[in-house]
Amino acid sequence: MTGRVPPLVLAPERSGSRNVAPRGPLVAASSAREVARAWEDFAAGNEVRTGVRPEILASWYRCRDRYGVDSTLDVAPGAGSGAESPRVDDGVVFTALGGLGAMAGREIERDGGVVTVADSRGRVLGAWGDSSARRRAELHNLAPWSSWSEACTGTNGMGTSLEVDGPVTVTGPEHWCQGFHDWACAGISVRDVVTGAPVASINISRWNASLPPLVLPWLTEAVACVEQVIRRRAAYEADVVVTAFETRAARTRGALVAMDRGGSVIAADDEAAVALGLTGAAPVVGTSATAARRVPDVPGLPEVVRWAIERSGCGPDWCGHARLAVCPGEAEVPLTLWPVVDGQGVVGLLCAVGVADGEAYSPGDAGGQASEVLPRRVIGVRDDRLVLLTPSEIRYAEADRNTVWLVTERGRIQSATRGLDNVEQALAPFGIRRVHRRYLVNLRRVAEIERGPRGELFLITDGRSHEGVPVSRRHAPDVRRRFGI
Repeated sequence: MTGRVPPLVLAPERSGSRNVAPRGPLVAASSAREVARAWEDFAAGNEVRTGVRPEILASWYRCRDRYGVDSTLDVAPGAGSGAESPRVDDGVVFTALGGLGAMAGREIERDGGVVTVADSRGRVLGAWGDSSARRRAELHNLAPWSSWSEACTGTNGMGTSLEVDGPVTVTGPEHWCQGFHDWACAGISVRDVVTGAPVASINISRWNASLPPLVLPWLTEAVACVEQVIRRRAAYEADVVVTAFETRAARTRGALVAMDRGGSVIAADDEAAVALGLTGAAPVVGTSATAARRVPDVPGLPEVVRWAIERSGCGPDWCGHARLAVCPGEAEVPLTLWPVVDGQGVVGLLCAVGVADGEAYSPGDAGGQASEVLPRRVIGVRDDRLVLLTPSEIRYAEADRNTVWLVTERGRIQSATRGLDNVEQALAPFGIRRVHRRYLVNLRRVAEIERGPRGELFLITDGRSHEGVPVSRRHAPDVRRRFGI
């Protein structure tokens, strides 16, 4: 494990006894009673408008409408043994998280808490903490080799953290399954910084007592510590891919792009940058700095990338091609992809724009999954509905404390993800950037730039209403550089 994580204490004061007296049922508070009433309505098939946090409401929709989880469940099912393909670094991640879980478990032994670590499918790998709390947790099968994904056990700290970015708290009746309404939990997932997919999750649970605010910062710091392992690997992979890009570029002509395993552009020559709408970026878009990578706005490209990575097992000389509309409204052009492989497997792809070579791609080729994969969506909440937005629909985002409002052609929509930092992290690959401590702006939607009387900048994303987003002094140099002004 790298870095240091501060001690974790759940209760502000510890008594001499190992058993901490409960603070009263979690459903006793007026806010919890409101959530409980909303849960009853929603579980009965009705819709709710108020009283439930957006991220919890989004989870309830998934549990009820997508996964069909029984809301009366009170015991988590056992973990299946379905096949999966962990990366080499996953073992390192699990070891580091296990060390954190054991350390935190020792520190909260008198606080009535349980610390659990789960893999990317929500299967619990280890549990530590207060012995009496662990025995109570085992009654609900909150123990190793049980499944706490949302698809199996509904809204909960571990499962919901695997569905969204950032830390998640689920308290009392916010749990989808009624049998868990006496628990409070907080979880956060460790994610692959290249693909964004979850690798593991760490969770803290407490029966019949709330969790203090310090738990979320502790979880965030713990995961940041573990993700250093993944970032080092991502930097190494990027170096391998850029080396392959430079080698092929030196002996071939044409528009050439280098992408990581997630389909983000790491390097591109000038011709490819123009073709993919990456103008304004340097020829090398980002090697070690994963935050600098760009996602081309090419419909269908993510599916083609997944297909190419899957097919790369056919042999070291495999290549394939697909035809995609690189520019909206224009004819499809061929893209040929070659996998970049090192001793650990596929680390990225090289892509030639305008070239058709090798195996041809069709939408059903990616293991029968391609037609089921939807474009990346941003989840918003308006009234009693979840609103699914593509990143390109968002003109800008505005923070009101921890609530984030997305301004779109469909009006102002509250983001289901709380915290501007979390929204920024999710949307940065799509050209939506921080320009102010309270604002993110979709740089592709900027129509005009207005100068104030003192030289300040305002970005106009809608020429009809002239809505201006202020640019802070801190971010002004970056904005000027990106727009060449």
